Amino acid sequence: MPNYLRYTIIILAGALLFFPFLGHVHLFDWDEINFAECAREMIVSKDYLRAQIDFMPFWEKPPLFIWMQVLSMKFFGVGEFAARFPNALIGVITLVTLFYVGKRIVNRQMAAWWVALYAATWLPHFYFKSGIIDPTFNLFIFIAFFQVHLMRFSERKLLHALLAGLMLGLAVLTKGPAAIVIAALALVVYIVVYLVVNKGLEGLKLKYFVVVGICALLPMLAWLITAVTANGAAYGKWFLHEFITYQVRLFSTEDSDHGGPFYYHFIVLLVGCFPASAFIFQYSSRKQESSERQADFTKWMWILFSVVLVLFSIVKTKIVHYSSLCYFPLTFLAAVQLFRLSNGQTRLKAGVKTVLLVIGSLLAIVITAVPLIGINKQKLVPYINDPFAVGNLSAHVPWSYTECLWGITYLVGIWVAFFLMRQNFRRGVLLLCAVQILIIQVTVIHFTPKVEAYSQKAAIDFYKGFQGKDVYVHSLGFKSYAAFYYTQKLPATNPNYRSMRVDKNGKDLQPIANESWLLYGVVDKPTYFVCKVQDSTKYGLLPQLIETGSSNGFVFFKRK
Repeated sequence: MPNYLRYTIIILAGALLFFPFLGHVHLFDWDEINFAECAREMIVSKDYLRAQIDFMPFWEKPPLFIWMQVLSMKFFGVGEFAARFPNALIGVITLVTLFYVGKRIVNRQMAAWWVALYAATWLPHFYFKSGIIDPTFNLFIFIAFFQVHLMRFSERKLLHALLAGLMLGLAVLTKGPAAIVIAALALVVYIVVYLVVNKGLEGLKLKYFVVVGICALLPMLAWLITAVTANGAAYGKWFLHEFITYQVRLFSTEDSDHGGPFYYHFIVLLVGCFPASAFIFQYSSRKQESSERQADFTKWMWILFSVVLVLFSIVKTKIVHYSSLCYFPLTFLAAVQLFRLSNGQTRLKAGVKTVLLVIGSLLAIVITAVPLIGINKQKLVPYINDPFAVGNLSAHVPWSYTECLWGITYLVGIWVAFFLMRQNFRRGVLLLCAVQILIIQVTVIHFTPKVEAYSQKAAIDFYKGFQGKDVYVHSLGFKSYAAFYYTQKLPATNPNYRSMRVDKNGKDLQPIANESWLLYGVVDKPTYFVCKVQDSTKYGLLPQLIETGSSNGFVFFKRK
């Protein structure tokens, strides 16, 4: 089969997997709505150089991914599909990239295993149907590492250095300095390994890494210079201060109540990257690479995997997608083992069999249990001490016992695939991948909207009721971007709407919505509030607020 036909099949398969049903469920607070709202506000304000939230400067992320969402919204209109379309497109590009890289590093057969395994693994597949930054950020970083690998073996070292730096620079413009930190740490480890093992860096010269470093800074500098030219030096100074402060805070403190133990990401990758994670345990200490190029790239993948995993295990803020860059090296290392197993070069280890069956069975049991919990939720209420969680469970979501068949199908599929592997490994793994892709699609299309109905749908329906109306809508006691995005909020014109966020020393940092004025001041338009049920008594005592309703853990108020 010619290569162009292989790539065509991958593109069509990726499009079929990632594009349908992107708008099937609302965007989720925080991250999905955060970035989509930045894109929407760019379109409304026509200010495409600065990211904004509530039409005030937003310093947490650079704008590249937001620009991608802007282009998508310009084409498809503002909505869930447009917000998630860039990542679905990145998903298709990622599968094509995996096949190209795998073919160059090993061969076409291993590349095909890599593509199939990546598409069949839970979290990588799931994030291509989301609106968060990480899939795009991760692809840029991975391509940068691949180009650095090519620097050692190609005669066109300068070209690969330029491409590596450009990709790294685009990663910085997508998410920030984490790209530089990860690349620098990985390079240090790589150099140490080579100095120890090879007593030198054969094929690599310092001048090319200087080129990589310079090129990595250019995209961010180009944007900052343009933004400063348009908005003044004060904006550039403010942005850099807030941006760097935010990055340091993420590393050193638990942000947004997202804490966790050191081993948090180990568990996330082990369970969330099933079944790829199981085949990592197939590795042994004996040399398995068939060529020097494969050995070098494998070292890069182990280094990238270890650096990311250890770095974000140290970082105090623990969020599932922080370790998502591990998906590339993890699935590569697993695909190499699938290739060796399918060719009879090795036998499946007992530990791998155990991990496959245990994790697969646990996931199947969870999927089977979800409808059972939905049907029997009232029996759980006496054991839940969180009033908001109890309120969430009061949502009317139709469940039936027949939906348990999806989990049972998953369980049976995993066990049948396992026993088939013992007779014909290739067919068994292909069946496992097919079962995975089916259940992932069922989870995204069928189960996710039902889970969302418990968590945020009541609040979002409340916000959507104010689209096109000249009102204030504000969340009390919790942070939410949904009030901006789903009311399609326009810029506030009353200067009293703004107040200043101050630091512990009383220094002004940033204008924010003036909650005190919205609650107590002389407002110029109808004003509505939403809070969680545990805070409703406190706000309900305010004489100027009238409770207009409650739903699924949320309570709604209107000012007199």
